[in-house]
Amino acid sequence: MSGTHLTPRPAPPERTTPLGRMAALARAELSSFARNRGTLAAAVLVPLVLPFSVRSGVGQMDLKDAGLTVGLVMVPASIGFALLFAVYSTLVGVFVTRREQLVFKRLRTGEPRDAEILAGAALPAVSVALAQCAALTAACTALLHVPAPRAPQLALIGLVSGIVMCGALAALTAVWTRTAESAQITTVPLVLLSALGSGIVIPLELFPDRLAHLCELLPLTPVITLVRGGWTGDLGAGEALRAVGVALVWTVVAVFAVRRWFRWEPRR
Repeated sequence: MSGTHLTPRPAPPERTTPLGRMAALARAELSSFARNRGTLAAAVLVPLVLPFSVRSGVGQMDLKDAGLTVGLVMVPASIGFALLFAVYSTLVGVFVTRREQLVFKRLRTGEPRDAEILAGAALPAVSVALAQCAALTAACTALLHVPAPRAPQLALIGLVSGIVMCGALAALTAVWTRTAESAQITTVPLVLLSALGSGIVIPLELFPDRLAHLCELLPLTPVITLVRGGWTGDLGAGEALRAVGVALVWTVVAVFAVRRWFRWEPRR
């Protein structure tokens, strides 16, 4: 009809994908991450300094009987320190801070799912850890004459499983961490236990057999075992499957506990 004006239809809402939502959350988290000097220093500097601080101690160990060299100890140690500090310790503080700032509570009223919220918040720290692993591995290769990995697939499986596990354990630790300041205390048990008993600094081959078998059940032990086995090529199929199994059990248990008990609002 003449004179009739048609009202334009409103544009349909833009559809988002899980990957796009996580990327948007990661960009927002990255800006907060970069502004927090304390978190940035702990995530970046500590994992870079620690491997060099234990270098002299590793050099005094009797590694020949275990078929290892200083370089073959330092490469997994560097990756282990990056996972412990850049991923685990950093993410406990990040998760607790975002919870106390009500960021998580607001995000849950929107489109992102719970797993996307945690993954998006974790991506900056994970990216820092990956960059550190690459830099430290290159430094050990150049300075300590470490050969190329003989079974790189094992090293990759160890690294990926370690990142996922440490992220899940960080979310679990955040459950009983009341403030960002107390995260410096609640992360100590796992960090110390892993540093001393998971083969990061002292290879399990130097432990008494009974103690070594117990330490094989620690969360980070299978990660270090797979990474070191990737470089030496001496890890048998059965040993590799057992290490993957232990890492998987820890990850599944941590994820189940997080789904059940993770707090999205401040503790009162």
